[in-house]
Amino acid sequence: MRSMPFSLFPARLWLLPLLVFVLSAPLWLHVWEPGMFVFLNQLCLPVAAPVWTGLSLLGNGWGVLAVTAPLLRCAPRLMWAWVCAAPFAIVFARVGKAYLVSPRPAAEVDNAQMRIVGEVLHNVSMPSGHTTTAFAVASAIFFALTPRQRKRHGWILLLALGAGLSRIAVGAHWPGDVAVGISLGLLAGLLGNVLLASLPARCLDASHWSLRLLALLVLCAVYFLLTEELDFAENLPLQRLLAGVALLSVLAFAMRSARALKAS
Repeated sequence: MRSMPFSLFPARLWLLPLLVFVLSAPLWLHVWEPGMFVFLNQLCLPVAAPVWTGLSLLGNGWGVLAVTAPLLRCAPRLMWAWVCAAPFAIVFARVGKAYLVSPRPAAEVDNAQMRIVGEVLHNVSMPSGHTTTAFAVASAIFFALTPRQRKRHGWILLLALGAGLSRIAVGAHWPGDVAVGISLGLLAGLLGNVLLASLPARCLDASHWSLRLLALLVLCAVYFLLTEELDFAENLPLQRLLAGVALLSVLAFAMRSARALKAS
């Protein structure tokens, strides 16, 4: 008898997003604010702004497409894992921002007491969309790995945590926004793997139209990385580098896809 999709993971993993949400209650209830925000924002000052803006790019959809572009060629299943998680992350973040009227730190904290990088934002704070995206992507990939592989790839979640911390470091979000983003991102990653389990195996074939469609999305990311300023001017050099990586990845995938079509 075929197991239910939600039984892909043990119950303790499904409880993880809720655990993060409950334990971070003093943050999103603003019991420790604004002191916690100011402390963390100032703690991040010794690290140069481009480091934080670069980490923040991991929460931007176009940036994520470029960073994960090599998976098209070497691990399409992991690419599909986060793509399946992305719709959940988008819905969670958009609904939260639409219904929770929450001012950002710059609206309540003396700007002289904090570092602000990029545009000064005042509204639509909860949850952190960048953090939700980063953790949806990272957790979807992480949970798509075998338990043995996960032991060697915990750094994926650490990168997502860095993306979340960057939102505090650049003055864009409260710690509570980030904590809720982590919780929602973890849930999106788990749900993404449930959706992944229902995909036909042929979607992993380099000659399948759906994977070629993902390659076209990566090319769109290349265009925006080269023509737009994604969140911060400090990211422009990194954007060009990522555009190069993404373009090379698409070319490598196109060669593999052509060989697969020729062989079929």
